[in-house]
Amino acid sequence: MLIQFNFKNFRSFRDEASLDMTATKISEHPSHVVEAGGDKLLSVAAIYGANASGKSNVYGAFSFMKEYVLNSFSYGGSSSRKSNEPLQATPYLFDRDSRTAPSEFEVFYVDNSDGREKTYQYGFSIQGSEIQEEWLYTKAKTARNDYRTVFYRKKGEELEAEGLPRKAVENLKEALQKEALIVSLGAKLNIARLTAVYDWFANTETVHLATLGEDFSRAGDLPEGFVTDRSVQENVLRFMSSFDDSIVDFEIEEIKRSDEEVLGKSYVVHTIHALADGDGRQSILLGNESSGTRKMLALYEPLKYVLDHGSVLFIDELNDRLHPLLVRNIMLTFLTPEININHAQLILTSHDVWQFSNELLRRDELWVTDKNRYGVSTLYSVAEFKDEDGRKIRRNASLAKNYLVGSYGGIPALKPLVMLGNGGEDAG
Repeated sequence: MLIQFNFKNFRSFRDEASLDMTATKISEHPSHVVEAGGDKLLSVAAIYGANASGKSNVYGAFSFMKEYVLNSFSYGGSSSRKSNEPLQATPYLFDRDSRTAPSEFEVFYVDNSDGREKTYQYGFSIQGSEIQEEWLYTKAKTARNDYRTVFYRKKGEELEAEGLPRKAVENLKEALQKEALIVSLGAKLNIARLTAVYDWFANTETVHLATLGEDFSRAGDLPEGFVTDRSVQENVLRFMSSFDDSIVDFEIEEIKRSDEEVLGKSYVVHTIHALADGDGRQSILLGNESSGTRKMLALYEPLKYVLDHGSVLFIDELNDRLHPLLVRNIMLTFLTPEININHAQLILTSHDVWQFSNELLRRDELWVTDKNRYGVSTLYSVAEFKDEDGRKIRRNASLAKNYLVGSYGGIPALKPLVMLGNGGEDAG
């Protein structure tokens, strides 16, 4: 389970930001708290804020860290050896110091894949596409606060690697490029301790809902096994029936194309609906279903994966084209211990204020992004927010109402939409 995600100097976040999944000492919704690795953790974090306040940049920072870990082993070397161009971290650009400074990313998490609930602290800093620092520390569940160094790397200095086999360290030194992460390369070299960290990132799911579910023409766009496995299709139908029981089956037709070897096989998918009079069925091209239905179908696989594996799902714009009750149902899936038996976690960004409620979420599960006049974003939880008199938010506060009137920040500063001719001075 994710304990904390920290990042700094990434897009609108000039200063360090921290998304902390540790439960505070507040008393509401005790069933939302999960004990792991000696910590009390939360299964959901919902991030709110005005347009351009930085919500998607929190998602972007986590997504960047994941993608860099998973792919950087292929970065670096001569142009003839490169298989991928390195990702570039975008720093805060509106002051001279920050735009030439490294961007930093760090996670604390509990890994229970071997049943021992070991805590990891892993992070790196990067400037452009060059790694400046990288570190990995671990702590056993039985330890108090004593983290042990697995490795520490700093540009221009000798690699410290107390927790890795000598031969593995030699192989890393020989193959490591300035653009590559040790964790990424170490997984490629089958170094078990580094593979475990790599796998944690590989098991996380990041989804930008606004761009999801637009195309189901290829096998890679459909749930795994959906084309050939009838049991997968039936499970998808059960999932779909949780919000729309009018779809009773699917028809899948393979389309032969000349570019199949390069792009993979192509399919046409129809949804099958029962007729209103109960006599017969009608097929509809999946692309003609509502955008919400298509997005839910696209969400099936990442939702199932993280719930099966107890991993992290980070969704940007969860409210996009989905009814508030459907959004709430997804959140309740993660908040219900009897369903979320593997302690999967959901982090989401949203404008759906209906979920900004102490009836659904704890104050430490609600987060807000705000941006000042210089374009600097901040991230804070409702539980830690204090008003002008230094008072924290009460448990029984009308959270959604107070948020909409600006009591917690993170809302747009609106003016009339003046767009015509001379600014509308003569209008009316």
